[in-house]
Amino acid sequence: MIKTTSEDLKSLLAYLLREKPGSYIVEEILHRFPTFAELVDITEQELLSIEGVGKARARQIVATLELSRFISAPLPSIDTIRSPEDVYKLLEPEFRHLKQEQFVCLFLNTKNGVVAKEVISIGSLNACIVHPREVFRPAIKRSYASIICAHNHPSGNPDPSQEDIAITQRLVESGNIIGIELLDHVVIGSGTYVSLTERGVI
Repeated sequence: MIKTTSEDLKSLLAYLLREKPGSYIVEEILHRFPTFAELVDITEQELLSIEGVGKARARQIVATLELSRFISAPLPSIDTIRSPEDVYKLLEPEFRHLKQEQFVCLFLNTKNGVVAKEVISIGSLNACIVHPREVFRPAIKRSYASIICAHNHPSGNPDPSQEDIAITQRLVESGNIIGIELLDHVVIGSGTYVSLTERGVI
């Protein structure tokens, strides 16, 4: 959980909105949503009800706050990934309330211990957004042994789409060329998950 003071929140909003910390918009948002937990659950419609906040600005604020919550959430104490269920337990608490798809990579050492996590993209998945270059760059730079990818389906249904399968196959091929194995791609839904390794895609 992120620990923030009212001044921290005021500074964050002022930066996002390019407003002064004491401006009407900043003060009004904090009056309606005084804690970080409330801010990260804010919707575009709620922001649009505030005078001076347009659609583009509202969308930017929502996306930035969702990303800050996801990145700052601590990893649970799972030392080693032994199964897709471990991936699910690791990420489901963070994915649970997200309204958009997020594609995440877990980077592992030679003992399958999670040493890093990175958000690769936010929004509907496609081959342009989830590119092997972006997925494997951190692993190459830091000499990680292998990776596991995961993303959520906000609908709650974890069944992989054809695009999910195509992206996975492309990542497998790239990993084979680079020499960094993609161990799994886990799609997380509401209270359940699908492993593309268990489905035979990997």
